[in-house]
Amino acid sequence: MANTIVIPSSMLPEDGRFGSGPSKIRIEQVHALDAGAKTLLGTSHRQAPVRQLVASIREGLSDFFHAPEGYEIALGNGGASAFWDMACASLIARRAAFGTYGSFSAKFAKSAASAPFLEAPVRYDGEPGTYRLPEYTEDVDAYCWAHNETSTGVAAPVRRVAGSVEQDAITLIDGTSAAGALPVDVSQTDAYYFSPQKAFGSDGGLWIAVLSPAAIERAASVEHSATLDGARRWVPPFLSLTTAIENSRKDQTLNTPSVATLIMLENQVRWLNDNGGMDWATARCAKSASIIYDWAERSEYARPFVADPDARSHAVVTIDLDDAVSANQVVAVLRDNGIVDTSGYRKLGRNQLRIGVFPSVEPSDVAALTACVDYVVERLAD
Repeated sequence: MANTIVIPSSMLPEDGRFGSGPSKIRIEQVHALDAGAKTLLGTSHRQAPVRQLVASIREGLSDFFHAPEGYEIALGNGGASAFWDMACASLIARRAAFGTYGSFSAKFAKSAASAPFLEAPVRYDGEPGTYRLPEYTEDVDAYCWAHNETSTGVAAPVRRVAGSVEQDAITLIDGTSAAGALPVDVSQTDAYYFSPQKAFGSDGGLWIAVLSPAAIERAASVEHSATLDGARRWVPPFLSLTTAIENSRKDQTLNTPSVATLIMLENQVRWLNDNGGMDWATARCAKSASIIYDWAERSEYARPFVADPDARSHAVVTIDLDDAVSANQVVAVLRDNGIVDTSGYRKLGRNQLRIGVFPSVEPSDVAALTACVDYVVERLAD
């Protein structure tokens, strides 16, 4: 039956991409690639044209995040997953405390647990659909959690743990699916890091971090410190944050980046800032998210997965469906009709829709999506 349902074209969104990452890339970003085909693509990343592109990205992100004096924008290859290992190598001196409440917030903690030169991390675990921040913990030098848990659609506060400054502990926040979509005061962090394939509408494989002076100093100190057995800590060049910072100050990366990703990222950062920066972007995402949450609250078969309204993400929205309605069938019909990437996170294993509402997504398309879901569910029941 699923393959026979055709949604009327008048109901369909103008753009059917609602992925939680990779996310929608605007056509203007693709045009930017075309414009740079002869001047940027296929050229050296250490020469002026590409370095000017990186400089524009760093300056634009500093403006977007209202970076305090002394904070720097650094970037490198490997995505946020690489930054977890980089933080283990270069930012955590001995032991870290983690808030974990989903697949992605737990992965950084697992990286720290496997690092032979670090003490076992302290974990503060929360149930999926909620968040759990780390609490003040003796003998830790870093506090870590995710601003937005991509797997569950939970948004957590970003504020320093009381007493952390006095104990010289730094705050490391994974902003991968939050940066550009949720409000943040980066002065409450020492490393606010993310990948560009979410709100910044680019391809993955790159990490970006807003770094405080304390984080920059910590990296320099840790990379020359002794490990638990007294030997000097070995930090591979690829995972050296000080090396990444030195290269970023030259508006380049240590290793060859995807220039296409840089072009699309630069275009997106300018688009966001030209439209009003963080205030505009976060308000737009909040509008799109409220359309879905309000629809689910009114629905007879759908409801928000995150019970606490204050914890509901405005970047990635998760909606549970009644058992009588198969989310897999709904997702399949939507895909057959050109509406893609609405399935729930596979490891969570719920009968659920997961919808990315990043700034590039038009709120009108979000409203059209909810109408299409109703149309499909009604006909699946026939």
